[in-house]
Amino acid sequence: MLAMKTGLVVHLGLLEYGAAWELQRRIVAARKAGAVADVLLLCEHPHVITLGRNGKIGNLRASDHVLRQMGVSFFDTDRGGDITYHGPGQLVGYPVLNLAEIRRDVAWYLRGLEEAMIRATAEFGIPSRRVAGRTGVWVDIPAKQDGEEKLAAIGVHLSRWVTSHGFAYNVSTDLRYFDLMVPCGIADKRATSLEKLLGRGVKMEEVSPRITANLGELLGLDFRLADGDELDALLRTHEDHVALAAV
Repeated sequence: MLAMKTGLVVHLGLLEYGAAWELQRRIVAARKAGAVADVLLLCEHPHVITLGRNGKIGNLRASDHVLRQMGVSFFDTDRGGDITYHGPGQLVGYPVLNLAEIRRDVAWYLRGLEEAMIRATAEFGIPSRRVAGRTGVWVDIPAKQDGEEKLAAIGVHLSRWVTSHGFAYNVSTDLRYFDLMVPCGIADKRATSLEKLLGRGVKMEEVSPRITANLGELLGLDFRLADGDELDALLRTHEDHVALAAV
């Protein structure tokens, strides 16, 4: 068992992807300077498709015109992974952590993100698993010929051992939006959601505490709830100090 230290978890609600990315950038800078603790941001996004740094734009099936008609934004990002969709009903988590203070092992970190979601899913009575060679969380669908569907995706970025980007877990996501692309560049696999698997409505509040608790246990972090104003005050204090030092 890892020794527990305190981290912050901040629920941001529905937030534009660009705003979440900018907030991560600010936290990364502060975390590198030791001005804030490890932070887990949790949010939902309006409809958006993002492309990872090693992704293929050819995996986007929809034209710009179709994306505009459907109200879907598009972002080229610096995270790992290929192409994916974020939208309402999907729990998106952005851990900004200093792995140098936890464990300098990227593969271990990725497996930890998966394990937190696998454990949380099991708490709903749904078995899920990893698939060799593919990041994310998968559920076996015995009635389907291809056998499995993807419940959660992962794509991260590291800079000087500080993480950004993270995971996306389908709670009550409108799965039709995944048809706009080849999810994660895997043409023969489809996405699923916890709501679809359980056959009932699922509230985000049922899921986020489970994933947070499991992730905290795996990383050795005791996540304390903080609000956006508290986080912003910490970041502004750090940014003011940086600005004064530059004068």
